[in-house]
Amino acid sequence: MPEIQVLNRQVAELIAAGEVVERPSSVIKELVENAIDAGSAVVTVETQRGGRTYMRVTDNGCGIPPEQVPTAFLRHATSKIVTEADLDAIGTLGFRGEALAAISAVSRIEMLTRTKDAELGLRYSCLDGLHPETEEAGCPQGTTITVRDLFFNTPARMKFLKKDVTEGNAIAGILDKIALSHPEISFRYIRDGKEVLHTPGDGKLSSALYAVYGKEFSASLIPVSYSLQGVGVKGFISKPAASRANRSMQNFFINGRYIRSRTASVALEEACKGAVMAGKFPACALHLELGKETVDVNVHPAKMEIRFANEQPVFDAVYYGVKSALREGDSPKVMGLNQSRSYEMPPRKVVPITSISPSGGLEEEPGRPLFLKDSAPEQPVPAETPTVQTEPEAPPSLLPEPEPEISVPRLGRTYGEGKLPAVKREPEGFTPLVENALENRPAAESPQAEAAPLPLPEIPLEESPRPVFAPLPLEAAQTEEQGEAPSLLGDQPFHGKIIGEAFGTYILVEHSPQALMLIDKHAAHERLIYERLKAQGPNGEAQALLEPVPVSLEKEEYSAVTANLSRLREAGFEVEDFGPGTVLVRAVPLLLDGGDGAAALMEIAGYLAQQKATLTTQHMDWVYHNVACRAAIKAGDVTHPEELAALCRQLEENPQVRYCPHGRPVYVLLPRREIEKQFGRV
Repeated sequence: MPEIQVLNRQVAELIAAGEVVERPSSVIKELVENAIDAGSAVVTVETQRGGRTYMRVTDNGCGIPPEQVPTAFLRHATSKIVTEADLDAIGTLGFRGEALAAISAVSRIEMLTRTKDAELGLRYSCLDGLHPETEEAGCPQGTTITVRDLFFNTPARMKFLKKDVTEGNAIAGILDKIALSHPEISFRYIRDGKEVLHTPGDGKLSSALYAVYGKEFSASLIPVSYSLQGVGVKGFISKPAASRANRSMQNFFINGRYIRSRTASVALEEACKGAVMAGKFPACALHLELGKETVDVNVHPAKMEIRFANEQPVFDAVYYGVKSALREGDSPKVMGLNQSRSYEMPPRKVVPITSISPSGGLEEEPGRPLFLKDSAPEQPVPAETPTVQTEPEAPPSLLPEPEPEISVPRLGRTYGEGKLPAVKREPEGFTPLVENALENRPAAESPQAEAAPLPLPEIPLEESPRPVFAPLPLEAAQTEEQGEAPSLLGDQPFHGKIIGEAFGTYILVEHSPQALMLIDKHAAHERLIYERLKAQGPNGEAQALLEPVPVSLEKEEYSAVTANLSRLREAGFEVEDFGPGTVLVRAVPLLLDGGDGAAALMEIAGYLAQQKATLTTQHMDWVYHNVACRAAIKAGDVTHPEELAALCRQLEENPQVRYCPHGRPVYVLLPRREIEKQFGRV
């Protein structure tokens, strides 16, 4: 039987360090939180090779007295709490007293520190927590801690570290959250000799958001300020139109501490329900202030999880705060004209609403102006002249141009080589079937003369021609009376007839004398695009955007995208690195609109960051799914008959298309017998 014994100090320290120091970003988090607790106004972080070989955190806080420095590196040594009662109301970021001991156990660490009143500072260094060395040194007020060769004495831990760029992005992500949690502190991050983050430290959360996520993200925010039941909520949420494909940019802070809170996240999304599109998630940076005694942060060594004494007030404060912000701050998009070619509109007149008199003239209805007055006073109208509303004359540059022939660009580029044939215009002099009664009155009649209404012309009851297409190969249908019935088509092909469209979603086709076919136009179009993208493979067609679109990403998403630029290019996305946390989209797949391309890239980035994978052949299928879903006709879209006919022809040419990429059926058959049953015919 093995003997029970007490572990020596070094082994115990290595085991304990595993709970606190998981990767380089854990070291940075602990050291920066200590700097914040020390009252720093400026914090600088420097790393090399993702923190593997070198990390340094410098602050201008209160510093540590020389005689207390060795004690600070012992386990459970802290200045944050003293008694058991202090755990019930923790107001600092650190309190466990494990960070410095855990970090020094798995690295080579050095500290320079000086208090405000001391003339000289102290240099303290140790190797894997042993053999400390101290000496006096000149240094500015504050503390500088340098960590080298992380996990040098635990090769098993080092083996599980990610690539340098991934670890560096994890550090950047942590610093982003901390910078947003304390906008009154100026944070600076120097990564491999290059500054990638610098917040102003002016105390404004909007300034910190601009420094962390960039101009595009900050311009899409709505301020939140609300208080309910002792819980204060301040910060920003994204406008519904700027929602994200995932929750990576949902940031919640409790009393200045970045945390993950399911309660706050659910409250946010519930408040945005009905304003945010399904499958999208709002972004936010919300600071919650509540009593320290109502929160327990002593749940996990990483201090990212907390527990509330009562979750309901927190949920209500976030929910109603976000609701109020959306009601007051969200506004619809406004489409404006090109300001470079502006002109001054002539003043509009007040034109009363009129009606036609029995004599054919126009009568005024006093007291009901059609437009409000602008600048010009109302002009008197002669009694003998009827009041007629006229549109102001536009300058020649804005006069409407002759309408071009109608074409169908979406399906034109999806089906076949060129666009569908244009719809022909009627020749000049063509007389419509139902004529304008006023224009076709006899010449002897005047507009003022009272005339009996003209009878409507007779309309011939002949069927208008409809596009037809050959039926799709279908599985054999089964009826209640027979087990396996022969195909509804028989041996000879039957030409179906497109009847129309139901609910803006389903194409109705008289498939054969015995069945009605319903085609889901979105599912069909999506699968056809997906098959086309797969057939193109690495030679995917792309279209360059007139203006490159910057896309702000969370740091891990940014890392995943920049690591897969070549594979994204194969899928039709031309993306380039545009600085930390931002990529520039220069081209998107040919089938996508420019705006959809940026949104699709966000979803792909979230997928890659979540899966922790590169774009292999298997993952490229997911990319094709995403692109096809966005490029396809949407349910409810207005679709011309020519588009419906083109879609049906493509289904005929691709009999293998039975299901959309998500597994939903493309079409279903409704047997004639089932319809006749409902009417009692059989």
